[in-house]
Amino acid sequence: MARVLVVDDDEHVRKTVSLVLKQAGYEVIEAADGEEAMAMIKSYHSGFSAQAIISDIHLPKVNGHDLIAFIRQELPTVPVIVLTGYPDVQGAEALFKQGVVDYLIKPGRADTLLEAVKRAIGEQALIG
Repeated sequence: MARVLVVDDDEHVRKTVSLVLKQAGYEVIEAADGEEAMAMIKSYHSGFSAQAIISDIHLPKVNGHDLIAFIRQELPTVPVIVLTGYPDVQGAEALFKQGVVDYLIKPGRADTLLEAVKRAIGEQALIG
């Protein structure tokens, strides 16, 4: 069973995304902000285990750009999907250059989210 980390400060969005993923058979762990996600990643002594990370960009404490830079450094092979309510073409370009594999706009469709996660995890399997 693949594990997905969902990072979003909007509890409703976080819980909805988690529910969609759980119903599709994924194990889900959640973080309410970038700082919590970074602490979670750092706290795993034997290495953080997630096959994909879904993150908002506008997060309190540590913003999504800084979180993604941290993830790329600590977990270079784990795919990151951005889920944002504030689409920005130039920002999206910068994120893809940081290694983000997909850029989804809130509110999204469940099938679009699941397809992005499936594709990201499949690409990870090809790399790993």
